[in-house]
Amino acid sequence: MSESAENDIMATIRGLMDEEHALRSAPGGLEPEERGRMEEVEAALDQCWDLLRQRRARSEFGQDPDEARVRPASEVENYRQ
Repeated sequence: MSESAENDIMATIRGLMDEEHALRSAPGGLEPEERGRMEEVEAALDQCWDLLRQRRARSEFGQDPDEARVRPASEVENYRQ
Protein backbone atom coordinates (compact mmCIF):
# COMPACT_ATOMS: atom_id res chain seq x y z
CA MET A 1 0.00 0.00 0.00
CA SER A 2 2.88 2.40 0.71
CA GLU A 3 4.15 2.47 -2.87
CA SER A 4 0.60 2.93 -4.16
CA ALA A 5 0.01 5.79 -1.72
CA GLU A 6 3.25 7.44 -2.82
CA ASN A 7 2.24 7.05 -6.46
CA ASP A 8 -1.11 8.66 -5.64
CA ILE A 9 0.63 11.60 -3.97
CA MET A 10 2.94 12.03 -6.97
CA ALA A 11 -0.04 11.94 -9.34
CA THR A 12 -1.73 14.64 -7.27
CA ILE A 13 1.46 16.73 -7.35
CA ARG A 14 1.70 16.38 -11.14
CA GLY A 15 -1.93 17.45 -11.54
CA LEU A 16 -1.47 20.45 -9.27
CA MET A 17 1.73 21.45 -11.07
CA ASP A 18 -0.07 21.24 -14.42
CA GLU A 19 -2.81 23.49 -13.05
CA GLU A 20 -0.25 25.90 -11.61
CA HIS A 21 1.55 26.14 -14.96
CA ALA A 22 -1.73 26.72 -16.79
CA LEU A 23 -2.65 29.51 -14.38
CA ARG A 24 0.78 31.12 -14.67
CA SER A 25 0.61 31.07 -18.47
CA ALA A 26 -2.74 32.87 -18.60
CA PRO A 27 -2.40 35.81 -20.98
CA GLY A 28 -2.91 39.22 -19.42
CA GLY A 29 -2.38 38.08 -15.85
CA LEU A 30 -4.73 36.40 -13.42
CA GLU A 31 -8.24 37.45 -12.54
CA PRO A 32 -9.03 37.68 -8.81
CA GLU A 33 -10.64 34.21 -8.72
CA GLU A 34 -7.62 32.77 -10.54
CA ARG A 35 -5.26 34.36 -8.02
CA GLY A 36 -7.30 32.73 -5.26
CA ARG A 37 -7.09 29.38 -6.99
CA MET A 38 -3.33 29.84 -7.46
CA GLU A 39 -2.96 30.32 -3.70
CA GLU A 40 -4.99 27.15 -3.10
CA VAL A 41 -2.88 25.18 -5.58
CA GLU A 42 0.37 26.42 -4.04
CA ALA A 43 -0.82 25.50 -0.54
CA ALA A 44 -1.94 22.04 -1.72
CA LEU A 45 1.45 21.49 -3.37
CA ASP A 46 3.23 22.44 -0.16
CA GLN A 47 1.08 19.93 1.74
CA CYS A 48 1.67 17.16 -0.80
CA TRP A 49 5.45 17.65 -0.81
CA ASP A 50 5.45 17.68 2.99
CA LEU A 51 3.41 14.47 3.14
CA LEU A 52 5.76 12.80 0.66
CA ARG A 53 8.79 13.87 2.73
CA GLN A 54 7.15 12.57 5.91
CA ARG A 55 6.40 9.21 4.29
CA ARG A 56 9.94 8.84 2.97
CA ALA A 57 11.49 9.82 6.30
CA ARG A 58 9.27 7.36 8.17
CA SER A 59 10.27 4.58 5.76
CA GLU A 60 13.95 5.46 6.07
CA PHE A 61 13.77 5.17 9.85
CA GLY A 62 11.77 1.93 9.95
CA GLN A 63 8.43 3.53 10.79
CA ASP A 64 5.12 3.02 9.04
CA PRO A 65 4.82 5.59 6.22
CA ASP A 66 1.04 5.19 6.28
CA GLU A 67 1.01 6.97 9.65
CA ALA A 68 2.15 10.23 7.98
CA ARG A 69 -0.59 12.83 7.95
CA VAL A 70 -1.36 15.94 5.94
CA ARG A 71 -0.39 18.94 8.03
CA PRO A 72 -2.17 22.30 7.86
CA ALA A 73 -1.07 24.59 5.03
CA SER A 74 -0.01 27.23 7.56
CA GLU A 75 2.48 24.72 9.00
CA VAL A 76 4.06 23.71 5.70
CA GLU A 77 3.70 26.88 3.64
CA ASN A 78 6.60 28.05 1.53
CA TYR A 79 8.08 24.57 1.11
CA ARG A 80 9.49 24.22 -2.35
CA GLN A 81 10.76 21.17 -4.16
